[in-house]
Amino acid sequence: MSTPALGAHVEQTDPIAEARARRAPLVQFFLGDPQGYQGPEIRYAGGADALRADAEEAGVDLYVHAPYIINVATLNNRIRIPSRKLLQQHLDAATQIGAKGLIVHGGHVNAKDDPEKGFDNWRKAVESLTFGDTPVLIENTAGGDNAMARHLDRIARVWNAVGAAEGAEHVGFCLDTCHAWAGGIELGDAVDRVRAITGRIDLVHVNDSRDAAGSGADRHANLGAGQVPPDELADVVRAAGAPSLVETPGGADEHVADLDWLREHL
Repeated sequence: MSTPALGAHVEQTDPIAEARARRAPLVQFFLGDPQGYQGPEIRYAGGADALRADAEEAGVDLYVHAPYIINVATLNNRIRIPSRKLLQQHLDAATQIGAKGLIVHGGHVNAKDDPEKGFDNWRKAVESLTFGDTPVLIENTAGGDNAMARHLDRIARVWNAVGAAEGAEHVGFCLDTCHAWAGGIELGDAVDRVRAITGRIDLVHVNDSRDAAGSGADRHANLGAGQVPPDELADVVRAAGAPSLVETPGGADEHVADLDWLREHL
């Protein structure tokens, strides 16, 4: 089995230069403030069209991570409606730059809310989106008892809801190893169990964890420096066979070391 394409999450101003610094054929980045509702911002010189053209020429695949604050599952209209709008804006921008995927977290409901309404809100969100060539990749999350995509049973319910939506064919899945570890998902058979639910894994976030299994803490560590057994990290990447990237601490040097570590363990 060939080694999947490996990359890293980088600063957004010049993703192509960041990819070269990491000797990586793919990168992920934010378009704007990950904690704000201001909408996407293309900081690359020449704008979106130049970024798309230059990335294609350089042979670099681009992935965009949507802002963390997006929560399309919530029953709170003051959060859900702006979240849908922001998700569409980032999807449009990601499509314009030719991104291979827009990654978004699964969101959550409040403790007293009916989770079924949260799952159905995912269906409504997908049906509200106008898609181009860039799919939306739902990512599993690490913590929260009321999270939509922390535990496998809830991921299944999200997927059932999404599958009933018009536009479901434009939705994929991103598996994060730190989130799975911290969320209580056993990594040994995580790929098989996720695929049994979703039928696909489009991207892997390869992150070690500073905290114990099941802790619910989303604190990434450099590969081999956290609490996830090294063979389990490598096994997920190998089994998924999907493009994989690190979201680990540090800059280019640390990411090069992480990617070298990963190659050595594959």
